[in-house]
Amino acid sequence: MQIIQSVLALALTLGILVTLHEYGHFWVARRFGVKVLRFSVGFGKPLFSWHDRQGTEYAIAAIPLGGYVKMLDEREGPVPEELRDQAFTSKPPSQRIAIAAAGPLANFIFAIFAYWLISVVGVTTVAPIVGEVATDSAAERAGLQEGMEIHSVDGHRVNSWRDVNMRLLERAGEQGLVSLEITDNGSRGVVSGPLNGWALSDDAPNPLAEFGITPWRPEVPAVLGQIVEDGRAKAAGLQAGDRILAVDDEPVANWFALVEHIRNAPEQLLTLTIERDGARLSVSVTPGARTLDDGQVIGFVGAGVEAISWPDEVLREVRFGPLAAIPNAVHETWADTRLTLVAIKKMVTGLLSPTNLSGPITIARVAEASVSSGFEDFVRFLAYLSVSLGVLNLLPVPVLDGGHIVYYTIEAIRRKPLSERTQELGLRIGMALILTLMVFALYNDLMRL
Repeated sequence: MQIIQSVLALALTLGILVTLHEYGHFWVARRFGVKVLRFSVGFGKPLFSWHDRQGTEYAIAAIPLGGYVKMLDEREGPVPEELRDQAFTSKPPSQRIAIAAAGPLANFIFAIFAYWLISVVGVTTVAPIVGEVATDSAAERAGLQEGMEIHSVDGHRVNSWRDVNMRLLERAGEQGLVSLEITDNGSRGVVSGPLNGWALSDDAPNPLAEFGITPWRPEVPAVLGQIVEDGRAKAAGLQAGDRILAVDDEPVANWFALVEHIRNAPEQLLTLTIERDGARLSVSVTPGARTLDDGQVIGFVGAGVEAISWPDEVLREVRFGPLAAIPNAVHETWADTRLTLVAIKKMVTGLLSPTNLSGPITIARVAEASVSSGFEDFVRFLAYLSVSLGVLNLLPVPVLDGGHIVYYTIEAIRRKPLSERTQELGLRIGMALILTLMVFALYNDLMRL
């Protein structure tokens, strides 16, 4: 069932973003008088299609992992003399550059709209207040201490831990100083310290943890929330709302201590002392065994923690008026663009491991998680992925929009196109590079399963 949900989420995500991208090409091509033969959402055989008055076919195809715009083009076959002025190849380089750039531009415009919508609707976030600081970490060197609230990183404002994560990602693998504006016991100030080339892990980077920060969170009592119907907890008679006081007569301080007890006792009988409706009870449960990817065997009982409430003083509502939201949306889009470019640069220079490159499987899993998380998370994910799609398509690689823009720019300067042999060689190199990256990304996905 989860696989089906992930596939549907991936189809929905790519369907939205690729349709917008291709519509950008379509809209500008139409404005320059280029005849568009087909606008397809998806690849493969059309499931159904229709035509407009200008003869363009609109199709919904069977494979919902992309799309394309097919234009009248002399490179793909003979063009009738009466339609030659409507062919893409008959247009001057400046217009072909505009058509090629319109797809990525549509992705950036969508991201700005998405962030504008989030800004106007408003979101409630948890303030980035520091919990624990790891010894001998970049966070400790920077002077961060428990209880400090972070307001900016290197001069860039942050309202949430997501914002802090994004800023720290930009500094991964670097030397130099990191500067953070903080509030400590009501006093505003700045702390800074050397990064010393702090690095991210290869497989699942966690900038906060690797920087040395554990976010502050309220105490999480060992109170059961959800109980899985076919789990060991349900079979033992445990109920939502039960507070676990002890395991085998050893007091349990909080939820994490309880989890530790259970993880360390696969297929071992445990005696839980619980409090239910003011009365103390004793319940026996045997955790099931689960093998992790690294071969470690842990125990689990099929129960979740009761939802906790965050104190009002650590919650921050971020909301803008319709006009004030515009520059904020542009700022958010530029921040995503910069992060994508920095990540590409660091992968090329070796400061960021190529194993962080993700393919369709990871995108599907993240998309499914963001869809189920709610409106804001899904729209924010769409915005970030849209920016990434726009940036990647503008890279000067043949096959991509950026490669075509380079070809047309050279043609405008030389006043004649590059030779077919040169373009064919560039196309082959570009295809080889893109296919290599796709295979590598898919390999990384499979290694994360």
